[in-house]
Amino acid sequence: MSRLLLFNKPYGVLSQFTDAEGRETLANYIDLPGVYPAGRLDRDSEGLLLLTDDGKLQQKIADPKYKKWKTYWVQVEKQPDETALQQLRDGVTLKDGPTRPAQVKVIDEPALWPRTPPVRFRQNIPTAWLELKIREGRNRQVRRMTAAVGYPTLRLVRVSIGEWGIQGIAPGEWQEQHI
Repeated sequence: MSRLLLFNKPYGVLSQFTDAEGRETLANYIDLPGVYPAGRLDRDSEGLLLLTDDGKLQQKIADPKYKKWKTYWVQVEKQPDETALQQLRDGVTLKDGPTRPAQVKVIDEPALWPRTPPVRFRQNIPTAWLELKIREGRNRQVRRMTAAVGYPTLRLVRVSIGEWGIQGIAPGEWQEQHI
């Protein structure tokens, strides 16, 4: 039986167990031998990170060829217009090539935990929240996509990967499922 951990990664934590520079890592939160992240989540992003002790399951979660949707709640600078949203839906060309089309919609501000440190707030620049779903996971892809269409990301929270989500899991906490 395979182990699968659903971890709500806090802001500022690396998606690895060791760091030569002494920054916070998964080891600060998870003390289980033999589990490894299935994919990554940037240090300045929050939310769902899956860990498993099963290499085949790890590949099925992380490899884009299995087409698992990853859902993010993204706070961006300014209020995106329909042109920018359609560009994200069509796929955006980044330095490393075009992205696959995304599913995206503007959402009300989600009920999230406070981030430490808080997102910088500038009174003269409004923000908006997007729900953005992608089927790939390049380095800092969501941030690069929103910036490419003129709306830089301020806060990024991954809320689900495929059928797994962080509902009911507080930041820094994890739940185990047996697969």
